[in-house]
Amino acid sequence: MLEKYTVLDLETTGLNREKDQITEIAALKLEGNRIVAKFETLVNPKIKIPAEITQLTGITNSMVKDMPTIDQVLPNFLSFIKDDILVAHNAIFDIGFLNVNFSKHFQNSLPNKNICTMNLARKIVPTIPSYRLSSLCNYFDIKNDCAHRAMSDVYATTKLFTKFQAIMHNNGLKKDQAILDFYKDPLAKLNLSLNHLI
Repeated sequence: MLEKYTVLDLETTGLNREKDQITEIAALKLEGNRIVAKFETLVNPKIKIPAEITQLTGITNSMVKDMPTIDQVLPNFLSFIKDDILVAHNAIFDIGFLNVNFSKHFQNSLPNKNICTMNLARKIVPTIPSYRLSSLCNYFDIKNDCAHRAMSDVYATTKLFTKFQAIMHNNGLKKDQAILDFYKDPLAKLNLSLNHLI
């Protein structure tokens, strides 16, 4: 089990990290399975949020108009995560957006190691048909009552990662480096059936 890590999620105005903007950041800092701190803020994207994104996330232009901009948020977020391993579902999306903004505003990028629960799911349950967060929540009986809001997705991802850590622990992967080595190894799989996961 990881000693300390931060689970994070973003909401954005769209999928293109070069032109779309972050509208919400949420994160939970954990030590083992214990939540020790929380970070959550809406972000003023300085562009109009498309109607279809508002319909998906519930985040409106009026909700973000008086919120801090991303260049104001990122220093606080960096202080929050410190050198933690970062955990996210579809991490290439979230960390990609963060790095574009760190590069634009501060000429650097996140040095933190990261684990994507979508990719980890492919190693632990490689036969299921979908690795979307909603599909994995259904598969593992995890409630996510406010999907597509950052903190709700963070809690769902945290519960999913907790299940994955228990599975890895039961298969001999107990220390940070063993978990990271398993995650990085392109050939490593546990290939467990659902009966083994309950």
